Amino acid sequence: MNIDQLEYILEVAKVKSISAASNNLHVTLPAISQSITHLETELGVKLFTRSRHGTFPTAEGTILIEKVSEIIEKVRELREEAQSFTNTISGELRIATIPGPMSLLVKTIAAFKKDFPNIRIEISETHSQEMITSIYQDKIDLGLLVLYKDLEPSVEGLKFTKVMDVSMTCCVNKNSPLALRERVKAEDLLRYPLSLYNEDYIDWYIKHLNEHYGATNLLFTTNNLEAIRQALDDELAITLGLNYSFNYGNYQNYPTYKILDIDLPTAPPVPLGWMQSKSKSNSKIIKNFIHRLQMQFPMPN
Repeated sequence: MNIDQLEYILEVAKVKSISAASNNLHVTLPAISQSITHLETELGVKLFTRSRHGTFPTAEGTILIEKVSEIIEKVRELREEAQSFTNTISGELRIATIPGPMSLLVKTIAAFKKDFPNIRIEISETHSQEMITSIYQDKIDLGLLVLYKDLEPSVEGLKFTKVMDVSMTCCVNKNSPLALRERVKAEDLLRYPLSLYNEDYIDWYIKHLNEHYGATNLLFTTNNLEAIRQALDDELAITLGLNYSFNYGNYQNYPTYKILDIDLPTAPPVPLGWMQSKSKSNSKIIKNFIHRLQMQFPMPN
């Protein structure tokens, strides 16, 4: 038994295919196939069932592969710890975020990179559900998202670290009648056309409004912030978003907008934080990055 064998088996279990694992790991297909056979012989347990539809863990294999995952993670921690003594920690950090906090992430990454120049960092902006799937599939290491109630069943087995509580707010043109207020109610949101960013939590919030207060007037949804700004500038619509995104994201430097709190007792504040695999919770790289980012976030809870 060796580390390479265990890494091969873990990749096959993840992608459910020996050929896909071969491509991902840049190892020949016979080498992976033979590694599985040799380990099954050594352990005396059949780990996978192979068919034309894929390669799937057996009941016994599922249990043992979970142990393999723990072993591989411990090996990675050992390597990181050893590298820390020589100040040459290397590896990669793959981060995904919901729209809004990207500017803050970039600042933290720049500072982090100075201390750990050998870490390759990849950052992307995506939706919450896609982010969670990517964490399960080990395509990203950290995901910054809002953990609202309907999302909780999707994150079983993952670790969530709260940074702060956030609330949905309303952004309007300063010429809008709503700009004379500091807060708006559900009925106000129903009276005006909405231009919304296409994101899971915003979608949930609108469905909640529709179900509890009546139909909203949705002008359009988009992943283009300029389109939303254009609708605001031309007074064609109002928009909704997390208070954090408005205060520290893409709208804070626009003097023609006003941000309003929303009085909606049935949709209380929700936690914003980091989602990650429990198997990576002891990673020195990840723990260090989360600590730095938490120090950068304003209004921590």
